[in-house]
Amino acid sequence: MNLLQRALRSRRDEKRYSFSKWVNDMAEGLQSRPFYGWSYSSKFEEVQNSFVGYINSAYKSNGVVFAAMESRRLLFTEARFQFQRLERGRPGDLFGSPELGILENPWPNGTTGELLARMDQDVSLAGNFYAVREGRRLRRLRPDWVSIILTASPDEAVQSDVAGYLYRPGGLSSSAEAQIFLPSEIAHWSPIPDPDAQYRGMSWITPVIREILSDKAATLHKSKFFENAATPNMVVSFKESVTEDQFQRFMEELRDAHGGAANAYKTMFLAGGADVRVVGASFEQMDFKAVQGAGETRIAAASGVPPIIIGLSEGLASATYSNYGMARRKFGDHWARPQWRSACAALSSIINVPSGCRLWYDDRDIAFLREDQKDVAEIQSMQSQSIRTLVDAGYEPDAVVAAVAADDLTLLAGNHTGLFSIQLQPPVSADASDSTKDGS
Repeated sequence: MNLLQRALRSRRDEKRYSFSKWVNDMAEGLQSRPFYGWSYSSKFEEVQNSFVGYINSAYKSNGVVFAAMESRRLLFTEARFQFQRLERGRPGDLFGSPELGILENPWPNGTTGELLARMDQDVSLAGNFYAVREGRRLRRLRPDWVSIILTASPDEAVQSDVAGYLYRPGGLSSSAEAQIFLPSEIAHWSPIPDPDAQYRGMSWITPVIREILSDKAATLHKSKFFENAATPNMVVSFKESVTEDQFQRFMEELRDAHGGAANAYKTMFLAGGADVRVVGASFEQMDFKAVQGAGETRIAAASGVPPIIIGLSEGLASATYSNYGMARRKFGDHWARPQWRSACAALSSIINVPSGCRLWYDDRDIAFLREDQKDVAEIQSMQSQSIRTLVDAGYEPDAVVAAVAADDLTLLAGNHTGLFSIQLQPPVSADASDSTKDGS
């Protein structure tokens, strides 16, 4: 708490709710009020959209969103955490350490895969993932119960920095006791920045909310089609002489005999001058598959997963082995690896990373990316040929390896052995050459 107090007091030139006032409010029992009396807009950045709303209306009730998030999870949870040495500013070898145990078992009976799954779920549904370290375990903080405390309101001062994070179990307006964490005590991952905020992230679901609603409406339309005899709408007309009681009784009998998919295609018998006409369009006439498929593709695009990977109709319509390979490559290069890289950077704040190293990931054993390993092998083969050529030309082997790895041939300057290529034998002097001739 003293550290947070110093962080808040360091910005004396900015208007803010003072730390001493906050302590006084706590003593007076005002902690039950949301944010202890200060305004929502001045000191806090909250999750803009409803976390619970996204869960219930998108993740748990829309098949496309669920399939996209599952495709992300299946790949994202395959990676392993490692440390990587940095040599001359370039990535070096990967190695393990007991410090990585907290990521391999983040909580009792927890695994690395479960940690990564929670990270991707939270950023998908809330735009932010928060975790704090408690000794030898990590504790995930529900994102909609976290607020970012700023040193000043962004609309009041240029220098508006993060002073800490407030976590209140049960919700930001709950009367439960809140806990505050310093920036160095919490891992905050927000891979998609919210342009309307300085430090908060945004869910990829937000831009496609209308597409999700439209997809759910199309699914409802499809279910109503089967509920109503699996045919387009029908209009039944009667003569003027039909009474209201006769009309109501006929309508009930018609629904019982022909309503629902189980009664579809039955022969309809009418009497009393009744006339049936079909109105509306069938699925084929309105190209229902194309209409719903376009929305599914836009949802998949926002998630970063190619439709062919998810198994959506528009993706499968053009599915070939080559198309799937390119989509898999795009999914790995344009989504998975940037996500792993930024996740490692976020977790580094609560992990003791060795000096001269960085927290990194190991994707070499992931079957989904095996084609990428083939490309790596081909690149290494070409690099080996370059190394052999330069060594044969007389350059120092260590300097050659460093130059090829860094893709910088200027590192070879001043590292030539002075020996000739091929046999790397010392140059023959003129005297030695004459004596050789005489001897012969």
